[in-house]
Amino acid sequence: VQLVESGGGLVQPGGSLRLSCAASESISSFDDMGWYRRAPGKERELVAIITRGGTTNYVNSVKGRFTISRENAENTVYLQMNSLRPEDTANYYCHARRGWRDYWGQGTQVTVSS
Repeated sequence: VQLVESGGGLVQPGGSLRLSCAASESISSFDDMGWYRRAPGKERELVAIITRGGTTNYVNSVKGRFTISRENAENTVYLQMNSLRPEDTANYYCHARRGWRDYWGQGTQVTVSS
């Protein structure tokens, strides 16, 4: 399984970005998919998750600003990020889980700075 992220970049505070995670297999085969991030000097944290059934969950710090979604026909999961803050700066990783197996993308850098 390959997960390929795209959409990261440099954005000013208050701006928006949309991250994409394209899977090499049908995303319907995964129990859930999500986005994690790791900021310099910090632990990796789960940002958002979406289950096969479409249930979503978010870390408190992004609720109301980020939206995770999936497009099964494109085998792609998205993370729409609005009202970005400097503290959102991190490397963002796509994750997929199938049973006891975990799959990771290579990451995409998001930098929020003026």
